[in-house]
This record gives sequence, C-alpha cells and structure tokens, in this order.
Amino acid sequence: MTPVAIEGVGLTPFGRLEGRDTLDLMSEAATLALADAGLERGAIDGLVTGYSTAMPHLMLATLFAEHFGIRPHYAQAIQMGGATGCGMVMLARLLVASGQCRRVLVVAGENRLTNTGGRDSAIQTLSQVGHARHEVPHGATIPAYYALLASLYGNAYGTSEEDLAEVAVFMRDHAARMEGAHLTDAITVADVMGSRPIATPLKMMDCCPISDGAAALVVSADAPAGAPFLVGSGQAHRHQHISVATDIDRFGASDAAGRAFAEAGLAPEQMEVLGIYDSFTITATMLLEELGFSPRGKTAEDIRAGRYASDGGIPLNTHGGLLSYGHPGVAGGMAHIVEVVRHMTGKAGGRQGSRRPGFGFCHGDGGILSAHVSLVLAMEPRTAEPRP
Repeated sequence: MTPVAIEGVGLTPFGRLEGRDTLDLMSEAATLALADAGLERGAIDGLVTGYSTAMPHLMLATLFAEHFGIRPHYAQAIQMGGATGCGMVMLARLLVASGQCRRVLVVAGENRLTNTGGRDSAIQTLSQVGHARHEVPHGATIPAYYALLASLYGNAYGTSEEDLAEVAVFMRDHAARMEGAHLTDAITVADVMGSRPIATPLKMMDCCPISDGAAALVVSADAPAGAPFLVGSGQAHRHQHISVATDIDRFGASDAAGRAFAEAGLAPEQMEVLGIYDSFTITATMLLEELGFSPRGKTAEDIRAGRYASDGGIPLNTHGGLLSYGHPGVAGGMAHIVEVVRHMTGKAGGRQGSRRPGFGFCHGDGGILSAHVSLVLAMEPRTAEPRP
C-alpha cells in the first residue's frame, strides 16, 4: 500500500476563546495545518472531522467543507469519544493508503467552554455515555465513573491519591513551557491533594479542564522530506459501559497497541516519544501501565525517576496533555498527535530535548476506557516484515 505521512499540523491555543464557534476554531486549525504543509486548500481531496457538543450538526464534515471552501472527494464525521482523534487519523491513513484520497484534512474543534450552556451543558452531554438503564439514572458523571476506576485500581495495585497527584504536577510542569496552554500555574502534590473534591478519590486537579480549541493534521501520500510516516494503527472495543467491563488488567489499550505495533514491525521499547490520553490522572496511569510503558502501580515512581522527562527519558505529553494544555473535546486528543509530530520533525521548541525521535506512539481512549485507538509513527516507511 502507499506509504502515508503526516504532512502538516495545526493547533490553536486551548482555554477560554470568546467569540469563536466550532467552525471558526476548526477553520483556524485547518489553516495552520495547511500552512505548515505549504499547501493551498485545493490540494485537499479528503476530509475527516470529529463531532462537536457545542454544534451537534448531523453532517459536520460537509458543513465544514462548505464553510472552509473545499470540495473533497470523500467527507465523513466520526465519533468515538476521546479516541476520535486517533481514530480519524487511522481512517485518513486507510483512505490514503488505499488510493481513495491523496491528501486528507483531519480536523476537530469546538467552543466547549464558552458555548451557550458552557461547562454544565458539556458535562450533561458527556454523562450520557453511561448505560441508559443501569448507570445514568443514578446521576453519575464522567468524573464519577473514573473515580470508581481509581478506587478499584488503587486497591489492586496500591496506587495512592498522592501517586495520581504526581501525574497532574507532571503535566502542569510541561504546560508551563507550552504557548497556548489553558492551565500554566505551577502546582505541587500538596496543591492537588488540597483541591476541591470532585468524586472520591479524584479532586479538581486530577481532572482535565473544559476548554475551547481546535487541532488539525494533513495526512498525505506526498510526504515531504522529514515528515513522519504512519506505519501502524490498531483499535480495540471490549465494552461500552463500565458496568460491563470485566478485566481491570485489560480494557483494550494493550489490544489496540498490539495490533499497531505488529503492523509496524516495532515494539513498545523502541518508542522515543509518547502521546497518551490523560483526561484524568487515573486515565494516564492506567493506560501507561496497560500499554506496558510502566509496571503496574509504578507510573508515579517512573515520573519521579525521570522516565518520561523531555531530555534523558521518553518524552510524554510535553505540551501538558488534556490535564493542563486543555480539553475541547476531540481536538484534545489530537493535540497529543500534533505534539508527537512536532518532536519527530524537530519543531517542539524548548520542549524538544537533545534528540529528534525516530519513532513515536499515540493512544486515544474514548468513553470510560471503552474505545481504544493506537498509532505508531516512524521517520521512514516500514518495509520490514511485521513482528509476529
């Protein structure tokens, strides 16, 4: 199949962006991605968008195409919760590799914070991912579902509230060096522990903020020199509702990653930069451990030891992740991919460290660890036989 690369990326600031709606923010990110790739709008023949809780249009892809002034051969909007960003890139890769499209614009964004109804509206909408009969009637919210996971996981592996707080501090430290981040004030473990309780054991600083913002990528068969290639992708869907999940050690992340690594002919230990979904501190903890980057119950210990440092470690979410760069829905997960690409192309600025990674890995999680999508990137197309 045709080798497929990420030709350009675009990312708006995240936070309170007054006066801009879903289409405005998506247009800004798309314009930035096209400029990064050195392309005009007419070069795009495919379009993949996410969804917007602030603009729940039934045909968001074609709505955006009309608004942005492009006439793609293929246009589709998809929704997989937090896995949507990686899922869109996976779909774009398949479209290009199969010859259906030459260049696919992948874009998402929304004014989730400042739209009419604001955060309360978003929280109400998101809570509906719970089971309509067995979960939603009890009034649970997304933080409550993840709090249940945090309690269960802490009992199983000894992960403490202070351990989770280390993740929040780590992401905030990174965001302080990232222009456009939603939250940049320095915090300590004590600050996290003292922040307002949300759903025991999660506190305010264990949770990502609700933000406005957008992100975009150009997935292409015409890769310029120095562009990273998409060499592996995989999905897994073992449950939709947390009350139906049966295995705390296997929610699907390892299945998705296993498929992506097998296709790429690479192994987790070869990865040199990571973008891992971190809607809550427990999300990042459980994903890093199921994916095999940290042993069970040891994520905080690895953070303290510098395993995920920008220089001398495996850089992780150096833009600040969802926990601090911000979370405007689908674009929040896409920001992880943008940051990995920037590291691999040497465009991460002061976050770059002393080397340019040759291999990168991204993982998105939708729902309550429900939908999983993994992507493997490399600076050269893979021609070796895949690993068994």
